[in-house]
Amino acid sequence: MMRSGNPALKESTFLDLGSGAVVTGNGQAMTLNGTVNKTGFLLLLTVLTAAFAWNQIEIGPRGQVSGAGLYLWGGLIGGLVMSLVTTFKKEWSPVTAPMYALLEGFFLGAISSIFEARFPGIVIQAVMLTFGTLFALLAAYRTGLIKATENFKLGVVAATGGIALVYLASIVLRMFNIEIPYIHQSGIIGIGFSLFVVVIAALNLVLDFDFIENGVEQGAPKYMEWYGAFGLMVTLVWLYIEFLRLLSKLQSRN
Repeated sequence: MMRSGNPALKESTFLDLGSGAVVTGNGQAMTLNGTVNKTGFLLLLTVLTAAFAWNQIEIGPRGQVSGAGLYLWGGLIGGLVMSLVTTFKKEWSPVTAPMYALLEGFFLGAISSIFEARFPGIVIQAVMLTFGTLFALLAAYRTGLIKATENFKLGVVAATGGIALVYLASIVLRMFNIEIPYIHQSGIIGIGFSLFVVVIAALNLVLDFDFIENGVEQGAPKYMEWYGAFGLMVTLVWLYIEFLRLLSKLQSRN
């Protein structure tokens, strides 16, 4: 049974929902190298638009940010729409996955500039931690140091679902000017919560690696390379944002 906490990579991803059989690619099967190459391409697109948005945003002498709203909300909403389209129309992923990466880049460039204005140097730290975590977990997975057993998968999926519920509740409560105490603050509880979320986001990478490897072994169609790369991007974006949140809480205590 293939399982991932990533909402883009669920159990039915490589399955034909009508028959429950693995979809074949008519000789054009998904490969691991192809998925890696497409992940690199999506990362490049994200970096390009993030750099563009970063350069368009002005930071005042007192750390005030101007011009970030369009890129922040445009990228966030556009990226969400593209992620939903990609999730429900996997065969469109060769087109929608790059579009998601471009839009998400605008969002990341904008939100990174906001964090950087308040905490100089935080962005490069978050980037290094994100990619360091990616390569460290990939090495641990490939060497068998971390194994995606069924109990491991169930635990990560349950924790991911719990985090999603907490964030959803937080968004709803903020509409009524109510804040969930402690978890969004820079105290011990807030830092501990952010650290927990970072760990769970990182462990989702292991589930994604395992899930993609299973898809390759079972002969998923070629376009699923784009979908697998898209799923990894979703996790990496989440991990990067959580590193920004964690680092900002730590620096707020200084």
